[in-house]
Amino acid sequence: MAELRQDIVSGDWVILATGRAARPKFLDEKRKKRVRTPKSTCPFEDLEADGNWPPIMSYPDPERWEIVLIPNKYPAVTRNTDKKVITDKGVYHARAAVGTHAILIGRDHDKAFPDLAPRTAGKMFEMLQEFHRMMDRNRDTAYVATFCNWGPTAGASVGHPHYQVLTLPIVPPTVVHSLADAAAYRKKHRRCVRCDIVKAERKAKVRVIDENASAIAIAPYASKKEFEISILPKKHHSSLREMPQKELHDMAAMLQSAMRRLRSYVNDPDLNFFIHDAPTGGGDYGYHHWHIEVVPVNVLQVPGGFEVSTAIKINVIDPEKTAAVLRGEHVWQ
Repeated sequence: MAELRQDIVSGDWVILATGRAARPKFLDEKRKKRVRTPKSTCPFEDLEADGNWPPIMSYPDPERWEIVLIPNKYPAVTRNTDKKVITDKGVYHARAAVGTHAILIGRDHDKAFPDLAPRTAGKMFEMLQEFHRMMDRNRDTAYVATFCNWGPTAGASVGHPHYQVLTLPIVPPTVVHSLADAAAYRKKHRRCVRCDIVKAERKAKVRVIDENASAIAIAPYASKKEFEISILPKKHHSSLREMPQKELHDMAAMLQSAMRRLRSYVNDPDLNFFIHDAPTGGGDYGYHHWHIEVVPVNVLQVPGGFEVSTAIKINVIDPEKTAAVLRGEHVWQ
């Protein structure tokens, strides 16, 4: 029987039409080997020669770097700080897209995030945290979008694993809506909605994919996409910026685990992951609980007319089965 489920945070509805799919055929298909950008033409092999230098920050230093954050050579936003660049026309409003667009990369051309040594993955998160803190003090920044496009169908144009940070002078609409929903839940229940989710999922166990001392990975109760994963700190932290180092490293480790499981059990799909952080600028966002979302790209189906016209997603694999598959259990009939 199909089931309608409501997202506890947003109030959005999802249809779980699990009768449409048994064992997905793609699980048995031979996955094409991922094609790496040849080192000879990779723009991240010789950063100085390719014009991607000097770095914004590096570890351990610019000469011996293992991890480096560099300006994006083709940024989506501009560093132009001329606030007078406004193009209002009648009822329409526009403003300059002022911001910083940077790329975080590791030295190893062939190691994706799940393949990194835990220390290296944790250090990458430390550098992201440092950048988020730096932008929190920037008056032109309202939000820091941190994300990864992994694979060509997920938007990656370079095969060398890399991660992007893009600052905006506005708070994105999806973040605005999510913050409003979390604030409304706090006002009604006097609790954090995602703390309640962590507590409920650890008690139920059926949608838990993996957990460690500080972080948990779950298949969301009202998942909009097949094999979507949410990774949350177990303790309440409103922002990546305030995370203690040990807990930050545990979040990095949980992201590695989630990506390895998708590779092993879901035929290594292309995917996006992103950090859902609190806005910058010193506002009170104590009701927000930062987290990471991992979304495989069109694993089974592309949106059709129903989804486009109603904004109600149809998911043909229920989250309970998703979690079981990603735990390595054999659940297909």
